[in-house]
Parts: sequence; structure tokens; C-alpha cells
Amino acid sequence: MIAGLTSKCSIVGHLMLDGLGKNSRGLLGTSYEMMRMTCNNFLSQQHRTFIQMRTNLKVVDNSGAKRVMCIQALKGKKGARLGDTIIASVKEAQPRGKVKKGDVVYGVVVRAAMQRGRCDGSEIKFDDNAVVLVNKQGEPIGTRVFGPVPHELRKKKHVKILTLAEHIA
Repeated sequence: MIAGLTSKCSIVGHLMLDGLGKNSRGLLGTSYEMMRMTCNNFLSQQHRTFIQMRTNLKVVDNSGAKRVMCIQALKGKKGARLGDTIIASVKEAQPRGKVKKGDVVYGVVVRAAMQRGRCDGSEIKFDDNAVVLVNKQGEPIGTRVFGPVPHELRKKKHVKILTLAEHIA
């Protein structure tokens, strides 16, 4: 992926340098520096994407799982966003929990690092990717949900998760 980003930056740089022409020899050094700085800034920015296959997510309920890996997003071709349901495999679990390591479970994404626009024009974005485990009917497996949960879950018909949550963002 980084090689692809580097090639895009270098293509832009060559186009920028070719556009200057031969008459502006003094500007070549400064434009090259600008192009190099822009590419470095572009590469250093953290790229936030959808929750897709093989994404590791933190479990924020008391079902017994600590970390899951997304197997499939049930809605959308690119991946899952806030409020979407995913199928996941449990990677880490507590010793005497309701779910065990290796179990295939359903989960609702309650926190995502990708920005999501709201109706009032603001955007919501979290620091991590987190999920609440649910059964096939969409009811939570655990009895508590830790951390903030966005109120967009109400539109997606996950009201039970909102009632169990500590804080609604």
C-alpha cells in the first residue's frame, strides 16, 4: 500500500516539475522540496477505513470475549460502519465467559475509527474499533456495555444496546 502511495506522489511530482518548463530553473529546487514535503505528509497521515475482513475489534461488553476478528460484514460491499452487523471469530476470551475462543459470533459495531457525518453537519469519530456481541435475533449476549455508544444505533434498531450502555455519544 505504501508503495502505491509513493508512486502516486512521485507521479504528481513529475507532472508538477514538467509543468514548470525549462525557463524556471530557480524554482525547480523549491518545487521539488514542496512536492517531497507534501508526499511525506500524505504518507504519515493515518488512513481510516471501513471495518472489513480480518479487522481486529475490541469487545466492549461482558460476554466473555476480549478481542474478535471480522470474518464478514453483513451489509455493504466495502465493509461495516457504525451500527452495522458483522460476523466475527473470537480471538481472545476470558476463562469462564459465555463465549469461548474460536467461536463464530455476530456483533454490532458500536465504535469505528472512520468518520461518520451526522444530520446536523457534525462528524463523529472514535479512537478505536469496538463491537458488542449479539445473537442471531440481534439481542446482546452480555448484560453491560462499556464506554460511549453513538445514538445512531437507535436508527439501526439496536435500542437494547443503547439501554445497556453507560454513555451515549
